[in-house]
Amino acid sequence: MPITPDRRHLQSRYDVVIVGAGPAGMAAALGARERGAEHVLLVDRETDPGGILLQCIHSGFGLHAFGEEVTGPEYAGRFLEQVLEQDVDVLTDAYVMDVTADRRVKLMSPRVGVHTVDAATVVLAMGARERTREAIRIPGDRPSGVMTAGFAQQLVNLEGYLPGRRAVILGSGDIGLIMARRLALEGVEVVGVFELLPQPSGLTRNVVQCLDDLDIPLHLSTTVIRIHGRDRVERVTVAPVDDDRRPIPEKAWDVDCDTLLLSIGLIPDAELARSLGAQLDPLTGGPVVSGTMETTLPGVFAAGNVVHVNDLADWVSREAQVAGEAAGALATGARRPDQDIRLIPGENVAYVVPHTIASDGTHTLSFRVRRPIHGPTVLRLGEIHRRKVRAVVPAEMVTMKVSPRILEGFRGDVLRVDAIAAEEVAR
Repeated sequence: MPITPDRRHLQSRYDVVIVGAGPAGMAAALGARERGAEHVLLVDRETDPGGILLQCIHSGFGLHAFGEEVTGPEYAGRFLEQVLEQDVDVLTDAYVMDVTADRRVKLMSPRVGVHTVDAATVVLAMGARERTREAIRIPGDRPSGVMTAGFAQQLVNLEGYLPGRRAVILGSGDIGLIMARRLALEGVEVVGVFELLPQPSGLTRNVVQCLDDLDIPLHLSTTVIRIHGRDRVERVTVAPVDDDRRPIPEKAWDVDCDTLLLSIGLIPDAELARSLGAQLDPLTGGPVVSGTMETTLPGVFAAGNVVHVNDLADWVSREAQVAGEAAGALATGARRPDQDIRLIPGENVAYVVPHTIASDGTHTLSFRVRRPIHGPTVLRLGEIHRRKVRAVVPAEMVTMKVSPRILEGFRGDVLRVDAIAAEEVAR
């Protein structure tokens, strides 16, 4: 039976319990089994595993994981097949109510009621949530028709409803860009996408394929400053912003619409990590993790968008594989490697994950730049390693592989990560 139906099929103790059955959770489960974890439990609050992938019916997933482009549901389905083949227990429609310091996991679901299992290790893979209107305090009326881009995606792709007939999109995050195209293809008039920043927040390929190809205008350095409408959105007021991102009201204009989609960023869903007492990174909003994706709580790991927001599901899966392997290894008695080097964001770098690494390990560092460099760029790891790339932009995550060979001979305990224009380094 693919999904655990009741408490009779649950173990009293698991080597690894994973919270969240999206791309991160499923990859972590596979990683744990590969490293010898015999009993692995995957828990998710939704009725079907797959997470946000299930509503992402567009292609663009899987190039790195499978070597070909697939849709979100196809990506999730392929991972789920592997998970079930590996005899991982999958409990859906279930909530994790609590995790104690000694990793007792309290579950609640219609099938098992309230039930507690012991875990040698825990992996947090809850993903991220969307920022809402309240997060940026848009003034004005409170009519219907204002929603996040992800909720609109759920309405259209899973429920079969259109959110409106004339839409404005605030923010150029990837979900907003993809929904601009989706709505336009369904016959909705997408008036425009308005972005506070001077550059798009989503991937370049999505700007081209979702906006340029459909002649949907993108207004940079522009934002919504007021919402109008009694029962339903009737119009929004938009205005350009100055260099400090403050609206210029005298240059504002009104745009008629019946729908406003918000694509204003994702936030790691780190409430469980916070309640456990794990240290959080104020730059990412997610837990601080080591090179094995272990949090500051021994035996508790985290991976994917709960740690930091990734561009691609492929990157989420790769990172979660590391977490699952480390959790499985620790549960079966492996030594925890010393994390003796701390990584800090340096020039033009917003954050770095992981936060610490082992000098004798191989790691993939993930980070984002603060400002774009449209030309040759040097990625610098302290004074011990440099790599040149064509360009960098804040919307696209940058990765750097670090091997023991690179770290050989380094005797310090802190390394800065910088992203600098090549011409500046040459001076």
